[in-house]
Amino acid sequence: MSLPPALEVMRGQLEDAAAHLGKRHDLRFKPMFGGLMGWLDEKPCAWLTPGGLALRLAPADQPALLQLAGASRLIAKPGAAPSRHYIVLPAALGRDTGQLASWLAKSAQDAVSRQSAAVPPRRRR
Repeated sequence: MSLPPALEVMRGQLEDAAAHLGKRHDLRFKPMFGGLMGWLDEKPCAWLTPGGLALRLAPADQPALLQLAGASRLIAKPGAAPSRHYIVLPAALGRDTGQLASWLAKSAQDAVSRQSAAVPPRRRR
């Protein structure tokens, strides 16, 4: 599959961040809605779109990222409501592997928390 150059760049940035975390082999990409969905440890963590690289973050982590100049909520298509989960990163953040890795780790932690919350407790007999 041939990707637009901008998506290739973002994919490389995310791969570098995953390698920084020691999770390079746990990162996968799947084509989705004209972009790529990034999966870390089999959980969705990022959406690479022509509009930028967006990370899925817990509500508690979103305000800090949204304070950075150039960050915004992802709007998946014209006229759609802004995403409650995905935040588009400032372009400069994608070029800072250490910081991007830190945000990717937060995204991965959110995925683990979501999974834990979704598993109902076992009933005792």
